[in-house]
Amino acid sequence: MEYLSLFLTAFAAATILPAYSEVLLGGLAAQGYTIAWLWFWATLGNTLGSVINGVIGRQVERFKEKRWFPITDKQLESAQARFNRYGQWSLLMGWLPIGGDALTLIGGIMKVPWLNFVVLVAIGKGARYAVVLWLVLEASASMN
Repeated sequence: MEYLSLFLTAFAAATILPAYSEVLLGGLAAQGYTIAWLWFWATLGNTLGSVINGVIGRQVERFKEKRWFPITDKQLESAQARFNRYGQWSLLMGWLPIGGDALTLIGGIMKVPWLNFVVLVAIGKGARYAVVLWLVLEASASMN
């Protein structure tokens, strides 16, 4: 049940929903849950949440002329220009707490091929969770 909770929290954290999967991940690691499974479920959930952002991004063209659409054409063009500076490689930074979700949304808008999108996002997310787990394990070891 804890792994499912971690998956769902990590999934939500990659969307616009407020969720802090690192806190749950660290707590479960400190309680002795299997590190490899914690890393796997957190990475999978967070990556799939980013895929949702990519899917939404691919739908932007359909809605950008709507009155309720929250992004102006100028803002959209600016975001696309920034994304183009580094291209699809910027998806490696999709783990960032500020701007990471926007990168995955823009990746969808820019129609980055799905395989590239998923692999790059998963590498970034997996690396972040590996660092979090390493920090928790180091902190636990220094307390003993």
